[in-house]
Order: sequence, then structure tokens, then C-alpha cells
Amino acid sequence: MNMIPFNKPYLTGKETHYIYDAVNSGKISGNGKYTQKCQAFFESHYGFKKALLTTSCTDALEMSAMLANIEPGDEVIVPSFTFVSTAIAFVRQGAKIVFADSCADNPNIDADKIEALITDKTKAIVPVHYAGVACDMDKIMELAAKYNLLVIEDAAQAIDSFYIGKDGVKRALGSIGHMAAFSFHETKNIVSGEGGMLTINDERFIHRAEIIWEKGTNRAEFFRGEVNKYGWVDTGSSFLPSEVIAAFLWAQIENIDIIQEKRKLLWNAYYDGLKAQSNVVLPQLPEYATNNGHMFYIVAKNIEHRTKIINVLKEHGYHAVFHYISLHSSDYYQSKHDGRSLDYSDKFTDCLLRLPLFFELEMDQVKAISKLITE
Repeated sequence: MNMIPFNKPYLTGKETHYIYDAVNSGKISGNGKYTQKCQAFFESHYGFKKALLTTSCTDALEMSAMLANIEPGDEVIVPSFTFVSTAIAFVRQGAKIVFADSCADNPNIDADKIEALITDKTKAIVPVHYAGVACDMDKIMELAAKYNLLVIEDAAQAIDSFYIGKDGVKRALGSIGHMAAFSFHETKNIVSGEGGMLTINDERFIHRAEIIWEKGTNRAEFFRGEVNKYGWVDTGSSFLPSEVIAAFLWAQIENIDIIQEKRKLLWNAYYDGLKAQSNVVLPQLPEYATNNGHMFYIVAKNIEHRTKIINVLKEHGYHAVFHYISLHSSDYYQSKHDGRSLDYSDKFTDCLLRLPLFFELEMDQVKAISKLITE
């Protein structure tokens, strides 16, 4: 029996063509034709003031921590139910992580519980748009303005997803906070194997972001002819990806509408197939959030129930997987956590299960998985 995987990267067919073109152009080290095409698309299509491709979403988060001038003693508010990169980018700068709980009905940070966590040492809030579903960005941005904090969106899973504000305006996730980080890892909607992107929406950070991106040099200005030499002017690292990665990504970008349409069809098929049952809880979309079809998850009654579902699906050839372990209870950070219980984060740790969702998944397979869960 062939196992239907949890994820399978989709190839459009143009990836190797563009990689061949990039390799034969003689410019493969980064910030060439394909890097610039990708960045220009994201800026024009989603309204990011500045987009910089990176070798990973983790790198983009690390850049944001440098740009935010996070220093030892600073506090950064992060949801506990997230990937380790969300926290470690700020830990590396010396920050204390203050973990926030999830909402009762979805894994995103509970915006109503953030203000109680703010102290005079708080420097930034890092909302994670879990499964591509928007956090309550109006509340978060209002708190940031009230306490003079930075907001760095972890939009790793949120490409082509939007937030509808109280003003009725629809804004791309990653365009609302001061900065944002995206992932193009092979598990995401559009991919480049590894890869990510930092978006900057506050003019204050754009110039320095390019310097940090180019190993602390003003090399980007030099190649644009804005300075007659370049040198070491700031901190930074080797964050920009090669043209090979950007060329791969460009083939995906060209097909983003087709990819998104199919992923959302699959998501809706899961929802329609499972909405009548009472065994598990389905994803909740707040009225201010759109759905980008990144992930379809269910919430089981408890960890034993989840394990049973995993085993039944596996017996029938379907690979379903759970997700994050609450970071506040991790081996690395539990002794540094302030001891607050984060009940909803722990609930999603024990009960959330992700179902197979990828471009080549077939509707009949979605129906079969839904039927097994219902039964």
C-alpha cells in the first residue's frame, strides 16, 4: 500500500528551466535578476514597502530582531504555540521571551491577553498567523501604538492571506506590522526548497535592512550606483539566497493563482466533508480573516483520541501529523518561563492534528480521509 504523504511539494515544470537560465547568466550568487523579479512581485502584488528574499524564514526573523535593536534585558511577547524560530531569533539577541496563550477557538495569539504581559522592558510583539489565518491585527497594532512597541508578523504560513480591518480595508498579512517574515520551505503554499522573505513596512528600517542583508555592508547601494565604494558599516550576516533559489521561487510565483485555487478547493472539501460530525472541532475563521488554504487541521478531544485518529488513517494509507509542542514547556525554556499555565496552547499541543493537503491530492482522497474521521 502506497502511503499518501502529509505533504508533497508541487513543481510547475518551469523551475529547472529558470535555474538553467540563472546558472548560465553568470550571476548566481544572489540579488540578481530572479531575486529582483520575486521581490518586485511581492511589493507590487501585496503592498509590502520593501521585500528582501532570505535563505529561510528563520533568517528573516533574525534580521527583524537585529533591526528592532533587541538587546539583553528586552522582553518580546511571543505565542507559545509556534515553531522554535519565532522565539529563538530574539533569544539570540539576548531577549527574554514572554509567552502568550492561544485563543480558545484557534491557535493564534489571544490579543485580549497581550496587554497584561506588557512591561517597561517590552520591545516587540510577534503575532504568528497560524495556518495562514490572521491574528486580530487591529487590537495588536493599537497596543503597539499605545506602548510604543514594534510588531513583527510571523507570516511563515500566511502568503496570499489577508486581514480585513475595522475600517473595512483588506490588507495582505505581512503588510500590517512594522516587519514580517515569510517561509518558502517545501511545506508551504509556494516553495523554493528552503527560503524565506523579510518584508519591511516602516520606512525607518528599509535602509538598514539592506545593509544587514548584505553582511553589514552597503553593497546594495554600491551596485545601484548610489555610493562609489562599499564597506563594513553595521552588523549583519549572509542572509540573501542564491539566484538558484530565487529562480525556483519565480516559477512558483508565476503559478500562485493556480496553486492557491486548488489548495482552497481541497480545504473546502475537507470542511464540507467533516462539518456534520461531532467527533472533532474544525478550524475557525474569524470574520476579519481570509483563508489561504495552507493547512487543514482538526482538534481531537484529547491526546488519546488524536493518537487513535492518526493510527486509523495510517492503517488506511494516509499520513496525518500533529504540530508544535508548547514552547513554554520545552526543555530549553521551561526553567526561564514565569510559571503561568497556558491552557489553550497546551490543548492544541495535545489535540491538534494536520491532515494531508498538497496540490496533487485528489478530491476522492479528501473524501476518504473525511469518512474515516467521521466514522
